[in-house]
Amino acid sequence: MFKNLFKKGSKENREIIAPVAGEVVPLAQVPDPVFSEKMMGDGIAIQPSDGKIVSPVDGKIILIAKTKHAIGVKAKDGAEILIHVGLETVSLEGKGFTILVENEENVVVGQPLMEVDWDYIGTHAKSSVTPIIITKASEDGPPYQPIGEGRAIAGETVILTTADL
Repeated sequence: MFKNLFKKGSKENREIIAPVAGEVVPLAQVPDPVFSEKMMGDGIAIQPSDGKIVSPVDGKIILIAKTKHAIGVKAKDGAEILIHVGLETVSLEGKGFTILVENEENVVVGQPLMEVDWDYIGTHAKSSVTPIIITKASEDGPPYQPIGEGRAIAGETVILTTADL
């Protein structure tokens, strides 16, 4: 009955940091129903301004798309986060992306994961907006929630948290 009440870490606040610099926007504003209707999960998006894609958490790389447009990271709390760079970027077949990590590699917050040619993405993709999706919730504790809009600094700005808002 009280099994989870005293579970270690269950009351800790957890944070997901911006994986790219830019303007934070709600998923509802992403011009793709897969993301805006949260079919893949909840989260937030960033309209990138520049820079590399960095790890939003301490964890492990669990997915690198063959087309290099998406990376999945499993946080230490068990949450799985998908960073999907741009919309309809799978059709670019890897052009415009340079992966800097390997599958199963341990990563820390702010560690570069990918370099992106934003000019190429902006010209050849539907949009450069980058959804950050919680595809699997943490194994314990409350769910992550977006914390609003505004300017994000890659590797520094908290964009999702389990803290009471």
